[in-house]
Amino acid sequence: MPMPQGIKVVDLMMGIPVSETNKEWYESFKPLLMDEESRRQFKMPAQYMFKDIPVLPGTDDYVQYLVSQMDRFGIDVAMVGYFEGSVAAESAKRQYPDRFIFDYPANPNLGMEEVRNIRRLHRDFGIKAVSVFPCGANPQVPINDKKMYLLYAVCTDLGIPICVNVGIPGPRVPFFAQKMEHVDEVCWFFPELKFVMRHGCEPWEDLAVKLMLKYPNLYYSTSAFAPRHYPEAIIKYANTRGADKILYAGYYPMGLSLDRIFGDLENVPFKDEVWPKFLGGNARRVFGIGDAG
Repeated sequence: MPMPQGIKVVDLMMGIPVSETNKEWYESFKPLLMDEESRRQFKMPAQYMFKDIPVLPGTDDYVQYLVSQMDRFGIDVAMVGYFEGSVAAESAKRQYPDRFIFDYPANPNLGMEEVRNIRRLHRDFGIKAVSVFPCGANPQVPINDKKMYLLYAVCTDLGIPICVNVGIPGPRVPFFAQKMEHVDEVCWFFPELKFVMRHGCEPWEDLAVKLMLKYPNLYYSTSAFAPRHYPEAIIKYANTRGADKILYAGYYPMGLSLDRIFGDLENVPFKDEVWPKFLGGNARRVFGIGDAG
C-alpha cells in the first residue's frame, strides 16, 4: 500500500540548522570518542553510517529555510530540540508557533538541577517532551540508572513523553547504556510514563516489539533510519497489533535528507489504515499536538 498523499505529517526528530556544517551539535560527544577518524575527520560522530549527509546553503535565517523544506514535503509540525539560549528556537516559536514543538535534550548527570530546568522550561517555554542520549552523556548513564529515574519522575508528573535512544549507537562509543533490556524495568516502575524509543533499538527490535505488546505507554519512533532500512519486525508489528505504537521521525538535517526519506517512504509496505497514524495521528495523540487544520 503506497504512502497516501495529503496527510499532514508530524516529524518527531528534526533540527534547526545552526551553520552549514552543524558541527556545533557534536561538541559534547568529543570527549567520548577515542579513534582519530571520529575525532578529526567526521562531519558528525556516525558519519560512516550515512552516505548522503545533507549539504546546507549559507543563510541568515535557517528557521525560514527549514519551514520552506517542511512545506515541500507536507510536514505540518516538526519537533526540534531546545537548547537554552538558542536564538533560532526562540525565533521558531515566535514566528511559527503552530509549526514547531520542542523537546529538551536533558543531561541526567545534572541531577536535581536538570529536574528544575525541565520544570522551568515546561512552564515558561512550553516544551512538549524531554530527550536523552544515554550513550552520549559524559559519563554515560544507562537507561535504568538511578540518575535517569529523576527525569522519568518529572516527565510522569508533568505528563510529557521522554524520548530515549535505545540500541547500539552510531558513534563509536560503548553501547551498554542503551541495551533494550533496561527499558523493561523503567516501564514496569513508571506505568504512567510515555516512553518513546529512538534510533532503531537494533539489534533488539524483536524485543522492542515484545515490550510494546507488554506495556501500553511504550512507543517506537523511526528516527535516524532511512525508510528502506526500517526493521522488518517493526513494519510487521505496525501492520498487525501495533498501528498505534509506531511514530514517524526523520533525521534532517543531521544525517538524512528529506528527499531521501520521502523517496524511500513510497516503498514502505504499511497497510492503508496504518499510514495516517504513523505519519501524524499517533504523534498528535502521544505528544498532545492539536489536530491538523
